[in-house]
Amino acid sequence: MNFTRESIIQLLAQEDFSPIFQEADALRRTRKGEEIQIRALLEFSNHCRRMCQYCGLNRTNTALPRFRLEPGEILETALEAVEAGYRTVVLQSGEDGWYKPEDIGTIVREIKRHGAAVTLSCGEVPEEVFRYWRECGADRYLLKHETADPELYARLHPDSSLEARVHCLRIIHSLGYETGGGFMIGLPGQTMETVAADLLLLKELDCHMAGIGPFIPHPETLLREASSGSTELTKRAVALARLLLPEANLPATTSLGVLDSDEKRSVFDCGANVIMQKVTPARVRKLYEIYPSRLTDRTISAGRQAVEEEIRGLGRIPV
Repeated sequence: MNFTRESIIQLLAQEDFSPIFQEADALRRTRKGEEIQIRALLEFSNHCRRMCQYCGLNRTNTALPRFRLEPGEILETALEAVEAGYRTVVLQSGEDGWYKPEDIGTIVREIKRHGAAVTLSCGEVPEEVFRYWRECGADRYLLKHETADPELYARLHPDSSLEARVHCLRIIHSLGYETGGGFMIGLPGQTMETVAADLLLLKELDCHMAGIGPFIPHPETLLREASSGSTELTKRAVALARLLLPEANLPATTSLGVLDSDEKRSVFDCGANVIMQKVTPARVRKLYEIYPSRLTDRTISAGRQAVEEEIRGLGRIPV
């Protein structure tokens, strides 16, 4: 199908979307099989220099106790996740300049030495840092563009620009990373035209993975009074992302599960094939709160077992 902005807008708005869900699910089955990939998500710092107006980690939130894991604990936790069966570790943080690039590089090398893939999600950094981390062995880099509307992006990110974000994504792709993008559904000011542009930008950037989840207002941000994004529209966007990017890895985002756990499970019938499982140390897990969420204090191994059982309950194969 030759998607245009106009055709995507029409599809998103149509009353009965079930044929598109079925088409996306069939394509997922053909390209990805019945496996659901499980990624270990390790959040190692909630310090952030940015002022993103929807994010609980933004630097203006003085009510948030801040934490940083020492490099040794990051590596120890990551290797515990590998021991529990994870084959990909996602290292995520706010944009925190406290860590030297060499700190992250050393951690990446050690995780790789133990046979696991590494995804980094540390925001925008200079090109030479992206290159260095890639040389250290980082496999993937996740940097969501959040919205493809330049004016809306500027309102939500007063210290950044969509142009700079997209430039980073192009650098990431050119360096040979599996490139991860993504956006939110339901941001105040978003339109169907914007969602269509978001999907086409993922296609233009040739993203290998894309996280699409609903906006959830955080009480310590300027958007605290806004409404949450639609879970139905989120699933529709995921399905269209599968049709636009047949080989991409598409996660069932944590935010979707926060709003409705049944919807998070059903998105696996709409084209999704990946799930993120937090392995952040329990003592700081609740402090990494981009949006309000429901978290458990399970150990890494217990969390792994629980998500595997959930996947098998869907009739799918945990990997």
